[in-house]
Amino acid sequence: MASNGNGRGGLLTAGGVLSIVAGICQIICGGVLIVDYLVSYPNCWRLIDVLFLPLVPNAWRYYVLWGGGAIPASMNDVPIRWAIIGGCLGVLGIIAIIGGISAIRRKRFGLSLAGAICARPSVILGILAIIFIALGKREFDGVRD
Repeated sequence: MASNGNGRGGLLTAGGVLSIVAGICQIICGGVLIVDYLVSYPNCWRLIDVLFLPLVPNAWRYYVLWGGGAIPASMNDVPIRWAIIGGCLGVLGIIAIIGGISAIRRKRFGLSLAGAICARPSVILGILAIIFIALGKREFDGVRD
């Protein structure tokens, strides 16, 4: 493995960045699932109207509320399990980001590996993050052979 001049390879940096990117993707997907459930829930229309629609121009309110163009016309019957899965993805994404930051700083191997494992739902990014962080174990501060 090539070195960057200070005796450290780039495996942990690559694994950390992959873990952070996977974590961000998981948080976005989890948020979409939660918002999709909230929008489909029958009693939340007033909350959406009060909190979010003042930010939307009047001409666009029809498309946001009732669907038009690319937005689905009916979003009812979205089960609660999608919100639960979205929340779990969000938590895993947060742990993946924290673990990726730990890998880049080369501070805690256990937290870095846990973050990479939590990035696993992002399939390829998660697998590569696990491999890179596991191979870069010797680069952590305080880890002896």
